[in-house]
Amino acid sequence: MRPTVFLAGASGVIGRNLVPLLIADGWRVFGTTRSPTKAAEIAAQGAEPVVVDVFDPEALSKAVTNAKPKIVIHQLTDLQPSPSAANLDASRERNARLREVGTCNLVAAAVAAGASRFIAQSISFAYAPGPTPYDESAPLNTGAPGSAGVTARGVASLERQVLCAPFEGLVLRYGRLYGPDTGTDTAPANGPLHVSAAAHAAAIACTRGEPGIYNVAEDDGWVNVNKATGLLGWRP
Repeated sequence: MRPTVFLAGASGVIGRNLVPLLIADGWRVFGTTRSPTKAAEIAAQGAEPVVVDVFDPEALSKAVTNAKPKIVIHQLTDLQPSPSAANLDASRERNARLREVGTCNLVAAAVAAGASRFIAQSISFAYAPGPTPYDESAPLNTGAPGSAGVTARGVASLERQVLCAPFEGLVLRYGRLYGPDTGTDTAPANGPLHVSAAAHAAAIACTRGEPGIYNVAEDDGWVNVNKATGLLGWRP
């Protein structure tokens, strides 16, 4: 039997890049989506699709327990690809709720299933204003007004839940994504990250790295990525 990974968010922009990497590394992959129409896409990549809503804790716990994963990977988001200015705040509120409530449900399901490692997507652009490059000990901008504070508090909740649970928790603070299906092929300023490099970091974290937080971005002076390059052996 191949060791199993339960990938929450397999149909997302990072998840679609991550599935083939995991399979190539020898993992059996269960990949989730909320959309039955996307289940076929997950199956076509070689993973076993699971249609489940992270906000349904009973169904989620059953799905994770049935998969019996060694590792759970959290790549869930609830952001529109190109939200307009009018609905940007609402989009960020939904994503913050997913990071708080959805993460709570996924962590509980992973614990119930006996997973030994949990890898979660976070962001490296929620730091409070301060000297750069930001390292992983820099404070998040949780006291900011408006949507910036909403985002940072959601991130803080996700990270706290993952790091305090009874498994090996690794948090990947991704930079600003670019590449296929991200809406831009041009690297943005302040910690850009190609989507394929983001997926590669999660694949590496399945077997490398100690529990904790890792900045994962291109080294342009915005964040310090020495921990990811040194302990994970990751390269942008």
